[in-house]
Amino acid sequence: MATIYDVAKTAGVSAKTVSRVLNKDAPVSPKTRQAVIRAMDALGYVPSYAARSIKSQKSGLIGLITGAISLSTEETASHGLPEIQIVRSVQHVVESSGKTLLISDTGGRSERVPELIRTFREHRVEGLVYVADFHKRVELPLPGKDVVTVLVNCFDDARTPCVLPDDEAGQYALTREVIAQGHRRIAYITLAERQEATKLRLVGFHRALAEAGIEHDPDLIAPTDLFGEQGEHQLIWDAIDRLLKNDHPPTVICCGNDRLAMAVYGILRDRGLSIPGDMSVVGYDDHRLVSETLFPALTTAELPYFAMGGRAAEILLDLIENPDADRPSDPVLVGGQVRVRQSLARVASSSDVIDITGRRNP
Repeated sequence: MATIYDVAKTAGVSAKTVSRVLNKDAPVSPKTRQAVIRAMDALGYVPSYAARSIKSQKSGLIGLITGAISLSTEETASHGLPEIQIVRSVQHVVESSGKTLLISDTGGRSERVPELIRTFREHRVEGLVYVADFHKRVELPLPGKDVVTVLVNCFDDARTPCVLPDDEAGQYALTREVIAQGHRRIAYITLAERQEATKLRLVGFHRALAEAGIEHDPDLIAPTDLFGEQGEHQLIWDAIDRLLKNDHPPTVICCGNDRLAMAVYGILRDRGLSIPGDMSVVGYDDHRLVSETLFPALTTAELPYFAMGGRAAEILLDLIENPDADRPSDPVLVGGQVRVRQSLARVASSSDVIDITGRRNP
């Protein structure tokens, strides 16, 4: 097996110069660097990063735990936007920094998380990123302060540094856009009430209504649990039926995510209603496989997963390079854009109503 001295001899440099090229801890001319790299390739030399990490206390490794790889298509649809976008963004930022990202998938089994954390610690990772499948509170057996940890799409009671979507601001901005199009009777079919995102988005929804002087009507709010439970389509159908039979029915239906909006499209058309001619529809996530392929294209708020992953990786790398820096104790909120498409029509007159059959009458 070739050694660093063999590489130095073949490249015509000193062993110290080879070490500088490997460790990137001192300037080396491009010509010399290329000579060393060619020598390593010719000899099949593989540096011992394990030995170097023991000496430098830095392995150059970052661990990431996720369930995105094993998540089935059906499960992805239930949760909305696939978290693989977060993973890809973390990978891009980490590898751009010169470090290596090690990714472990839970296989859909949360009980594997402690085992994966132990494995990463055994490999002397400098940092750990945990990615949740949707915005939620978690309880994890996280490593000690020797391994910098950042949570993405989740938070814990220990105030571990975390990056979250700004759900309140996202729904607020989306609702303001709906109001700007002249809508005053605005329905909202939410995701499960127990979800953190639902609680925050309702705050944003009500704030936008209040600022516009629109009175809150609880009859226009319909919670729906979209986690693959049997009969969910009937629950959505029933919610829409009740909304349309309201004495003052809505002119637009806001949906908890784009998948729910897709179901609403189908139900409205089964009732003989056109979108947006008879009813406007907006979603949430900007899941492009849904929002851009529906007809008409869906107006929705972006769930900024890619930006969240990049921000989390930047925070992690900064804390690794500056271990004495203060760690953020409050969640870092990342906002997204409102994507206005053809599913949201302008209301020409506030006197437009829909009769019990679901048809709009002037």
